[in-house]
Amino acid sequence: MADKKTSLSPAKNIFKDQRVLLAIVIALIVVIISCINPNFIGINNIVAIFQQICVLGILTMAMSILLISGGIDLSIGNIMVVCGVVMYVVLDNGLPTFIAVLAGLVTGVACGLLNGAIIAKSKCIPLVITLGTSKMFYGIALTVSGGRIMNFGGAFNGLKTKYFEIFSPMLLVLLAMVMVAYLMMTYTKFGRRVVALGGNEKNAFLSGINVNRYKIIVYGISGLFCAVASIVFVARIDSITSNAGTNYETNALAAAIIGGVTFDGGKGTISGAFLGCLLMGVISNAMNILGVDNNVQTIITGAIIVAAVVLSNINNIKKK
Repeated sequence: MADKKTSLSPAKNIFKDQRVLLAIVIALIVVIISCINPNFIGINNIVAIFQQICVLGILTMAMSILLISGGIDLSIGNIMVVCGVVMYVVLDNGLPTFIAVLAGLVTGVACGLLNGAIIAKSKCIPLVITLGTSKMFYGIALTVSGGRIMNFGGAFNGLKTKYFEIFSPMLLVLLAMVMVAYLMMTYTKFGRRVVALGGNEKNAFLSGINVNRYKIIVYGISGLFCAVASIVFVARIDSITSNAGTNYETNALAAAIIGGVTFDGGKGTISGAFLGCLLMGVISNAMNILGVDNNVQTIITGAIIVAAVVLSNINNIKKK
């Protein structure tokens, strides 16, 4: 009996990994929907799913890094919009595209550093601070844009140009940002210190980690990811509005939590967060394939978010 229990334990350990469960759920959905509509498994639709999650995927990386560090940012959607607005203003003044991209990246980092500095120095709750800065960034975008649609005139079309009628460079951008986040959080001293910071801030401080500095840097990195997401967003839509970032922060948060990242800090993986984002993309695409009403899709998405938070909390209680 003891031998039998030992032989089963590796399988049990594997299935305790949320990433394995997510991969199985994604595979089951693909199989079921493909039986209903074979077009779902077609290469064009698979590529379409990845294109649809390009922006959300990059923002999910930003949110995951913050959650692992013990923080959170409800302003990432509006930081993305501010970066887009800045790029539009630069282009509208006749400057080249690469200057616009540089200005957008600098803007994203600056917004992130502002969030980080306020949170680190004031010791206030990140959720409350970023809720306030989110309104502030939205106000900036609204003031500069005047509420109008800002059209980029195809300045970023190169990122969505399809090669071989299938592949577009924006997918490379998504995969590159996921890889950067994964390598940074898994194999660098910086990543290990961020995990330590999220796990126990006091112990991190006693270990010699400059807590305030790391908080500010993490939010700055998050802002950089938001700027890259803005570039991809503009490439896909070729325009931006002041309310374009609505719901991105909640969807990114949901994707990260579904992927096993928790509010506790110091827990979760980048690969799991990406699988969580992919699951949301697959579900959304499946509902479109099945012709589910948009209002019903909203209800289902909300239910998924609630279920993810509840399951995450239950798992944490069991581990304790």
